[in-house]
Amino acid sequence: MTGRSSPRAGRLVVRLLAVLVLVLAAAAPLEAQQPTADQRLRQQREELDRIRREREQLQRRMTQLQGSVRDLSAEVRNLDRQAEATARLVQQLDEQLRVLNEELASTNAALERNREELVLKRDALRNRVRDIYKRGPMFDVEALLSSRSFGELLARYKYLHHLARRDQSLVARVEELGRQIERQRTQLALLQDEVVMNRSDKAQEEMRLRALEQQRQRALADTRRTQRQTQDRLAQIQRDEARLRNVIASLEAARARATASGNAPAAATRSTIRTSDLGRLDWPVEGDIIYRFGRVVNPNNTTTRWNGIGIAAPSGTAVKAISEGDVVLAEQIGTYGLTVIVQHGGGDYSVYGSLARASVAVGAKVSKGQTVGVVGVGDPDLPPHLHFEIRRDRGTAVDPLEWLRGTGR
Repeated sequence: MTGRSSPRAGRLVVRLLAVLVLVLAAAAPLEAQQPTADQRLRQQREELDRIRREREQLQRRMTQLQGSVRDLSAEVRNLDRQAEATARLVQQLDEQLRVLNEELASTNAALERNREELVLKRDALRNRVRDIYKRGPMFDVEALLSSRSFGELLARYKYLHHLARRDQSLVARVEELGRQIERQRTQLALLQDEVVMNRSDKAQEEMRLRALEQQRQRALADTRRTQRQTQDRLAQIQRDEARLRNVIASLEAARARATASGNAPAAATRSTIRTSDLGRLDWPVEGDIIYRFGRVVNPNNTTTRWNGIGIAAPSGTAVKAISEGDVVLAEQIGTYGLTVIVQHGGGDYSVYGSLARASVAVGAKVSKGQTVGVVGVGDPDLPPHLHFEIRRDRGTAVDPLEWLRGTGR
């Protein structure tokens, strides 16, 4: 009876040991979750890089805007997009910090568990070494030789075999725990460095975001101020244009009355500017065109209607009459500045604005090429230039470039 129960007890011990070995082997390290966290961090870094590249493109665009004609509305839109990109960057840094803190806590917990397990495994290993030392190097042989039957011998052999495998597993587990703890310590140091870097990046981005918001507020205020100034200027231009039309209309009315009464001189009814002069008149001043006749869209999306052209020239440059006629006006007209109007007869007029000084007075007769004034600055937003208009058929504005000599200016 005793001989039969002993192998069963041995097999039971072997099974228990085998189960224990399987449980220990199945205790997978918590590092199995690590690739998922790494992948999330990698994706966030890629998103951060993408947002930074987007913002760099916006900053280059801002430099182009500031280096060209100032378009304040486009600048405000650019600042809005930069601020939006920076806000997304801060949000990504927050998310990255959250993942880093989670990973830091997880690694700390895993490290603590591995340390506790290492203490237990080392104690168990120390006890096994003590037991082996007490029993002596011949204990296994003596245990096998003292078997009373072949079955008992086999059972003892299996038990000793499993015991040896358990000891090997215990030693391997202790070594593996040591390696895991070392890796986790290294990972903790890296994570802590990343957390510090993340917080520094976030602080810088938040400062940038506040600076962008302040810059945006200034640009927005500049835009609104410029829009008000532009609207006021356009309104003034319209009032000055209306005044000029009224002056010419009154002159035409007086000429019509004189013609009807037969008191108008023959020269007043016949223009000195003829159809044959189209494209052949001399320029009143030499220079480059800074604005052209007609409707012009400004950089801030406002529209200006020019009834003449602007010819850039140094201040003090002499301005010549394009044809003979009578001076009918020589005075300040708002945005036109000091202006001289020459009546050429037959409802035709030439207008010379933005003068620094007039060389003729009302009632004077001028000949073709005679100096009527000198170039000045009538509009503070424009360089020194001559504002020049040709009005025909009772004061209708026409494109002066069609009448002046040469093309491509």
